[in-house]
Amino acid sequence: MAPPSGPAAPPPSDWICRFAGHVPTGPVLDLACGRARHGRLFRARGHPVTLVDRDLSGVADLAGRDGVETLQADLEDGRPFPLAGRGFAGVVATNYLSRPLLPALVAAVQPGGVLLYETFARGQARLGRPTNPAFLLAPGELLEAVRGALTVVAYEDRTLHRPDPACVQRICAVRPTA
Repeated sequence: MAPPSGPAAPPPSDWICRFAGHVPTGPVLDLACGRARHGRLFRARGHPVTLVDRDLSGVADLAGRDGVETLQADLEDGRPFPLAGRGFAGVVATNYLSRPLLPALVAAVQPGGVLLYETFARGQARLGRPTNPAFLLAPGELLEAVRGALTVVAYEDRTLHRPDPACVQRICAVRPTA
């Protein structure tokens, strides 16, 4: 099922599409959602979605729709994670890194739920933006972020060649139910 498109919404990540079926029934968090390409994918799959970004203009067409919660929040302003204490069947983040939030994102995955994370890794600076090491994952950093809390289903640290060359780390990890 193709996700509905919003204003110039880019297609969902191949990684997220590949593992979307692992997310059980329940709410999905699309963190730093931008135009909500992944929130739209999961909404089309029947999940209620929570879309979080500091600028919600890219999801204005979704405001007030059934099964869609929008939350405007600057995730890097030093305030506590705005969804602390809430659990999600799926937590999705792509092309975004705030290391202080990683523990909160792992904690937000409810039992049986799935973390789908994909962002830039070291080596990206030679290919283009971002170039700041603060926004590039160190080798194995996503694995370390989930160690002891989630079970890794799939992990990659590689250079992609499509749609644009990029060095990425990506993970699909599940919180055990018992």
